[in-house]
Formats: sequence, structure tokens, C-alpha cells
Amino acid sequence: MSGVFKAACVQVNASADLDWNIAEASRLIADAAAAGAKLVLTPENTTMIVRGREATLANARPEASHPAIPAFSALAAKLGIWLSIGSLTIRLNEEAAANRSYLFAPDGSLAARYDKIHMFDVNVPDGQVYRESSTFQRGMDAPIVPLPWGKLGLTICYDLRFPQLYRALAQAGADFLTVPSAFTRVTGRAHWHTLLRARAVETGCYVFAAAQCGDHDGGRQTYGHSLIVGPWGEVLAEADEVPGIILADIEPAKVAETRAMVPAWQLDTPVDEVLGAR
Repeated sequence: MSGVFKAACVQVNASADLDWNIAEASRLIADAAAAGAKLVLTPENTTMIVRGREATLANARPEASHPAIPAFSALAAKLGIWLSIGSLTIRLNEEAAANRSYLFAPDGSLAARYDKIHMFDVNVPDGQVYRESSTFQRGMDAPIVPLPWGKLGLTICYDLRFPQLYRALAQAGADFLTVPSAFTRVTGRAHWHTLLRARAVETGCYVFAAAQCGDHDGGRQTYGHSLIVGPWGEVLAEADEVPGIILADIEPAKVAETRAMVPAWQLDTPVDEVLGAR
């Protein structure tokens, strides 16, 4: 792995206005690049948050005609950065969309895409009900992408609650993990920091978690507090609850150092040995 580099998480408050969201995210991405970031990451639903199945499908765009894709591709090339767009709402057909991440290389080419695997079907204690599976088609594969400094594993938001995914990515070679998110304010206050630090500790990876913040269409409230977490579980940078950017110096050698000290990430105990024949 190569030497130290600077990474940035962009925190936004997405609305239902696609063009405004693209412009605002682009402005913050440019600010991050100007501050020296070579890897810039944005949240889940970077360019749109609306409430409900009908509104989501009505506002979703097919990949071939989604204006955010050429806009962010061109921006990555202009700034000469690796750019992870946490997710866009991609229309697949009349009945379903994909919650899809995009990773653009510094020349603007598409390096990877990832469709969210785990659907956010929950009843939040504040009375809000979410059923992503009624609108989105789940993905099947989580990619690992070679960067100049190591390998990046892509995930999205609710994936965070499924540690086996992160263990598998680490065992397959990931050094860094993305968790672009739109955590609710209630679940964020309860679990956000704990889960992200746990995934870092369990895998010995750096974790990049760009987040949505504030109030959105339909009364949705997101937590903010974008985080960059080191492989020892230490918080290297944290946002508050308003739009902006956070930056941290990333030392890839720390991944190997941490894993050498606590190599639990590479070991598995067969379930049948623990639970016995049942």
C-alpha cells in the first residue's frame, strides 16, 4: 500500500430538488478537493430524499439518463480525485428502483457500482415506518476496488447492521470500507457511533461514513455526524448536524499494524462447533 493521503466525507441535507442537490454536493466536493482530499465520499441518497414509494419511483431516473452521473464523472476528472457517490436512486423498471453507489476514478471513468444489499424495513421508535423492500431491488454483490493506497469495499447504510458483510470484505482484501448513510435521527443517536467503530475494530479497516443531516421531505429527520474511523476504532474526524465536510489523514500502513496486533479479523469459528448439532 502507498503512503498517507487525505480523505473527506461530505455531509448534505438532500431535498426533493435533484438539480439543487447535485449543485450543493458538487460545491462541497470541490471544497474537499481544495482542502487536499484525494478520496471524497458523499452520503446515501446524495441527490434526492423524498418520502414514500410513489414519490420515489416518480423521481427516480434510469442510469442512462440520470443527470448526476455525468455531472459527478466530470467533476471527478476536473478535480483529479477518487469520488464515491454514496448512492443515487436509479429507476430499474415501472415497479422498482436500485439504491446504487458509484465510484469514479480521477479520470472520470466509472470504477465500480454497488446496489444496496440489505433493505431498511423497520419500525423506528419515533413512529416512522420504513419499507425499502417495497420500492428497491436488493443487490447481490459488494465490490472491492483497488485504489492507489489499498482496496476499498463498498456498502450502504443499513448494511452496517450486518457484520458478516464487513468481515467478508476484509477477508477478501478490503483495507477501507464505505458506509454512506441516511441514518434516522433516533437510530443515529442510539447506534451510529457504536456500530461504525465496531465495524472498524472487527475488520481492522478504515471506515468512511458520509451522512445525511437535518429535516427532509415528508418529515424525515437524519442524524448527520459523518465519521472517519481508524482501524483501531478511533474517531479521526466527525461532523456535527449541518452540511459541510470533514477531513482526515489516512495512513494505510496502520491497517496491517492493527491487524498484526489483533488478528481476530481473519479467524472464523464454525457455527456447528459453537452450537452443536441441532
